[in-house]
Amino acid sequence: MESITIKQLYSLEQTIAKELLEKFTYPWEVLPHIGEYILELGQKLPQEEYEKIGEDVWIAKTAKVAPTAYIHGPAIIGKEADVRHCAFIRGKVIVGEGTVVGNSTELKNVILFNKVQVPHYNYVGDSILGYRSHMGAGSITSNVKSDKTLVTIKIEGKKIETGLKKMGAMLGDEVEVGCNTVMNPGTIIGKHSNIYPLSMVRGYVPENSIYKKQGEVVTKN
Repeated sequence: MESITIKQLYSLEQTIAKELLEKFTYPWEVLPHIGEYILELGQKLPQEEYEKIGEDVWIAKTAKVAPTAYIHGPAIIGKEADVRHCAFIRGKVIVGEGTVVGNSTELKNVILFNKVQVPHYNYVGDSILGYRSHMGAGSITSNVKSDKTLVTIKIEGKKIETGLKKMGAMLGDEVEVGCNTVMNPGTIIGKHSNIYPLSMVRGYVPENSIYKKQGEVVTKN
């Protein structure tokens, strides 16, 4: 399943979490280790570039953080990041360089690569968003199945067991997600793909695709 590997989905030079991601084959394998990695990495961050705020929160001195934003550690906010009004960062979060975390957006146990945009009313939980990926207003990652069973990933007629109760979405580099889209638990979207607004996405969407609706996915020209 080469198409859903970390190597295929992401440009690892575009995240401070490169060393963590390199240890694993598939992106969901990283999720249980984000918190401990932040605690280790935070101690090594250069003090001339990052300031430790409160308990286990490191914020780059060039980042902009609104006074109304809430950040619970462990968390790292990268250089030139923009954390806007009423953002809610619940812990185990890496916000990449130049990333936008917008109004009322909630993050929990996630890695946002550099230049990611989650700017308006987004929920991102137990997920990894690749370089320059963008979630439109109101789009969310659903990270727990309604029957509370372990998340599986559906690809090419097969089911892959993750062993995780909580897993949201894995977005490859430069994925565009339309407004008010719901990505169901275990969703993986290949790099450079577009998701139509108001979509309900489940399973795997190949790279360089346009997802119009369930069962209607076309290749970009």
